[in-house]
Amino acid sequence: MKPKITLNKNGSFQVENVDKLSYLYFPLTNYHSLKSSITPSLHGDAKIDQNSFLLLPTSVEDLHHSLFNRNVYFNVNDSYTWSVTGNTPYQLLEKDEVSVEADFLVHKVIRKNSDIHCTVESFVPFNDTYQELHQVTFTNVSNDSMKIKPAVSIPMYSRSADNIRDHRHVTALLNDAELFENGIINKPTFSFDERGHLRNDIYYSVFVQSDDAAVAKYWPVLEEFVGEGGNLLDPLVVKEDVQNSFKVGDSVSGYELTGAFEYKEVELKANESFTVHISIMADKDKDKTLDTVKKMDSVYFAKLRNETIQNWRDEINKLEISVADETFNAWVKWVTLQPTLRRIYGCSFLPHHDYGRGGRGWRDLWQDLLALILMQPTEVRPQLLNNFLGIRIDGSNATIIGDKPGEFLADRNNIPRVWMDHGSWPLITTKLYVDKTGDYEFYLEKQHYFSDKFTHYTKNVLENHNDESTILKTKSGEEYEGCVIEHLLVQNVVPFFNVGKHNNIRLEDADWNDGLDMAHQHGESVAFTSFYGGNLIELATILRKLQSKGITSIELFEEFSLLLKDVDYASISKKKNTLQTYFDAVAKQISGKKVSHNIDALAKKLDEMGELLLSQVRENEWLTSENGSWFNGYYDNDSNRLDNPDKEHMTLTGQVFSIMCGAATNNQIKNIIQSADKYLFDETVGGYKLNTDYREVKENMGRLFGFAYGHKENGAMFSHMAFMYSNALYRRGFAHAGFKVMDTVFHHSVDIETSKIYPGVPEYFDPKGRGLYHYLTGSASWYILNAVTEVFGIKGDFGDVLLEPKLLKSQFNEEGKASIKTIINYNLVEIEYQNKDFLDFGEYTISEVFVDGESVSFIRTDMGVEFEENPIQKITVTLSK
Repeated sequence: MKPKITLNKNGSFQVENVDKLSYLYFPLTNYHSLKSSITPSLHGDAKIDQNSFLLLPTSVEDLHHSLFNRNVYFNVNDSYTWSVTGNTPYQLLEKDEVSVEADFLVHKVIRKNSDIHCTVESFVPFNDTYQELHQVTFTNVSNDSMKIKPAVSIPMYSRSADNIRDHRHVTALLNDAELFENGIINKPTFSFDERGHLRNDIYYSVFVQSDDAAVAKYWPVLEEFVGEGGNLLDPLVVKEDVQNSFKVGDSVSGYELTGAFEYKEVELKANESFTVHISIMADKDKDKTLDTVKKMDSVYFAKLRNETIQNWRDEINKLEISVADETFNAWVKWVTLQPTLRRIYGCSFLPHHDYGRGGRGWRDLWQDLLALILMQPTEVRPQLLNNFLGIRIDGSNATIIGDKPGEFLADRNNIPRVWMDHGSWPLITTKLYVDKTGDYEFYLEKQHYFSDKFTHYTKNVLENHNDESTILKTKSGEEYEGCVIEHLLVQNVVPFFNVGKHNNIRLEDADWNDGLDMAHQHGESVAFTSFYGGNLIELATILRKLQSKGITSIELFEEFSLLLKDVDYASISKKKNTLQTYFDAVAKQISGKKVSHNIDALAKKLDEMGELLLSQVRENEWLTSENGSWFNGYYDNDSNRLDNPDKEHMTLTGQVFSIMCGAATNNQIKNIIQSADKYLFDETVGGYKLNTDYREVKENMGRLFGFAYGHKENGAMFSHMAFMYSNALYRRGFAHAGFKVMDTVFHHSVDIETSKIYPGVPEYFDPKGRGLYHYLTGSASWYILNAVTEVFGIKGDFGDVLLEPKLLKSQFNEEGKASIKTIINYNLVEIEYQNKDFLDFGEYTISEVFVDGESVSFIRTDMGVEFEENPIQKITVTLSK
């Protein structure tokens, strides 16, 4: 039987024959950051952070190869062992039927055969505990009485993920556990670190509770529970009557531990059940742990489960979409949840995300906020302002974000680097926030700059630098503050001068695509040359809007004027000299003096710079041959173009930002769509691939060309860039092409037999169509951004409401309606479009707008309408020819 998924209207879902899928996993978490994952076989781990894992750290291959998982065993009629994971010898021969029911961050496995029906319901409560809860209900569905001897076993890891290979046994010697009634608490003596051991302050625990039987024996030592010569498939304690167990009050130190509890034998008549609750917990307060587990019973479990579902529903109900496809309406709820999961997990701590140690990178900070602005804008302002603290005065930025607000670090693994795209992202996020809220004063808020020993785009290192402070100081020793618009100018104007041989912005250590990391000397990113060009023009527009609010001038630090002097922008050497002069001037401290700049003059300068970048791409990087036409996206370390129509070499990234930011003309966009459909589109892997197959390990470009083609950054359908391609097409009015991108990914993702993932979008699909790196992809924010701002056209303009719908005829229901609930000016508002004549995009225009039932006047724009009302509950929009 093949796996089959059913999505319900409220977003909950069921998967039949789920045991046919080996790599499925589901997140369990709360806002207090217990970060867990679970599979239908109860694999997966639980942790607070990199150094505090409750369960054994789990990578993707461990999901079905490892025997370490949460488990409850049952000795049935003293004849065979049956477990909730399905991995006993008996079950490997006599297969169970397995299905999953899931609601918002509550996961329920149903395992059954002709004699047994068992459910395991799991979640992390939406409260202030670092606790994972499970309810296991074993029911006798045979016609005869059944004797069972249950045994719970939760192997306790209780240490840093670093110790999975490094000092695995030695760190077990630190374990110091105590047995309590129905539980075990382990408080290792140290958190092991050869750079400096720290006294451990976390209590790791496993507790069980059942109203149907009492714990008979305690087996805290893993090797004793398994038995000499045994294993976790069929532990000795379960199948034999082993003596010499531990008892309440005993201590055990120096061994690998498990929360293992053997229950007295229970006789179940037909349709009778045995239920046990399991709590896996970590806390710095031992008394809190003991108090928490005392409350556990079926009633309390149900209360916490319902609260958890409702809290997560409240989280996602700030954005609800209703179009003709009901499956899409349910599926997109899970996409809506993904940006929140990313803020909790970072880029780590789920099975595929085994490369991180927690936290997020610079790019994540800004893109994760895109969805938050659309759903919870009141929470954004302080986070947004805090993020600007990570910008250096030379236009680069910290790349690692600490756990505390305002905590930034220079590098990952002690390798300082510059991703040349980093400066481009703060503007798009900040502009969305201001346009959606009208909080234009935010552009004038003051913030410090990040400062460390690295200068000149990290190429130089200051001697005798004081590492205790990471705040930029003036020559007089004062901490310098500049307005937000100043920070944005620094990050976007500096790159204008940092050009390579072809007058495109240098690639540095990579751009958005981390795999393009081997062209440090001569690589150029044409793609982000377009993005920065568009940003400079956006900044000019923002300045003029500030001017319309009565702000005629803006103060910038004195040294920034070096970047505004008139030079021959066609001269690469003069641009480089300007940049070097600026770098030298700001390398140690700045003067602290400020210069007033006329906004009109500054805006004209930015327009000039931006148009030069866009025309550079439009006129010099457009390639055409009999095979098709598209933009070159990059230059390699030998200064050769990466894209080449003659060789059928094409990158999607090179097309996206030229379209999005205005470098591409409409005729060029039409050619790009045709070529992308021919060379990059593959419906079997979910849509548009990142690039064609270069059939070469390009050491002069980046590690991605060492990856097998079709995987990750080398030619996979990479959701992030695909959704930015969709965004670019929608922005430029090519709605049908933009819809094709999003719709193909949706249909592929929801086809669980092919994608092999639960609802949502993964980072990419492999050549077989499997979704990988699920839940924590930044692409989810872009999918939501596209749906709200482009498909439904709910935009803003310094707080005014701007509606530019690009819905297609097929998206309206049988009544000709499509609606969305989203935040506008801090209010949750329903916007309903009425298209009674079933017109397609391009055929309709907005003819009437009603706010809470009252008709309002509006100003017609190029693609929609703008009005100043502050809606309270509902906007109804009539679409007509």
